[in-house]
Amino acid sequence: MTDDFKAWIGRHEQAEDSITARQAAQMAATLEGAVAPAPATLLPPLWHWMGWQTAAPMSGLGPDGHPARGGFLPPVPLERRMWAGGRLTFLAPLHLDAPIQRRSEILSVAHKTGAAGQMVFVTVAHEVSCAAGLAVREEQDIVYIAMPDRFTPPPPVPAPPDPVFADPFPVDTVRLFRYSALTFNAHRIHIDLPYAREVEKYPGLVVHGPMQAMALLGAAMRHSGRTPASFRFRGVRPAFHSDSLTLAGWADGTLATVNHDGLQCLQATVVWGD
Repeated sequence: MTDDFKAWIGRHEQAEDSITARQAAQMAATLEGAVAPAPATLLPPLWHWMGWQTAAPMSGLGPDGHPARGGFLPPVPLERRMWAGGRLTFLAPLHLDAPIQRRSEILSVAHKTGAAGQMVFVTVAHEVSCAAGLAVREEQDIVYIAMPDRFTPPPPVPAPPDPVFADPFPVDTVRLFRYSALTFNAHRIHIDLPYAREVEKYPGLVVHGPMQAMALLGAAMRHSGRTPASFRFRGVRPAFHSDSLTLAGWADGTLATVNHDGLQCLQATVVWGD
């Protein structure tokens, strides 16, 4: 299957956008615990994810609510797709209400076979720039898998003991809707319970991985009072709208969202700047 999409490797696109004070205030209200930055001040790390969303018309959406396959990303025929993880390096601050540019390139397309069957991993690199120059280097891992017959949870990964902070982060349908709206993400696994259960076979609405990452890094910054130099994360277990999540961090820079069973859902590592 990978050979079918080799032509996409090296494909790139460029886009410009800006994140407004209104968007930042609404994201702060959605994440809670986050302080909304004042107009013309700095954008918190990861909040650039509100930018560059594809304004696909309703007729251009696939059955899962995403823009239809093809275009910049390869048209992988496996039905289920997820943002599996990412790695970011923060080089300079971004400002609210100021133009920011993003150059994206497909680095690799890899076919694997695992417990979930066939999988295709697409890695995309982003370079985010502002008036001061390059601000963020980022890689995103997107995974495509076949639609399962039933939900099979991944192997459990218990959270380590003795976190230095553990903040409650309850999730419900309202928080999922607000985050979906702010990121213009119509993926139905986050907002359409019958679809999530009956088509994709999840037991509930899926909590966005990027939302977990944003809340987790924000909690770590509040507790440390420091600014990150780099951040990496990956999903190890889906979290659902009925879960009571905890944002946890340990002294070595390890972070995780932890569900009510004490299992890690999103694993992350932060390296602090000087």
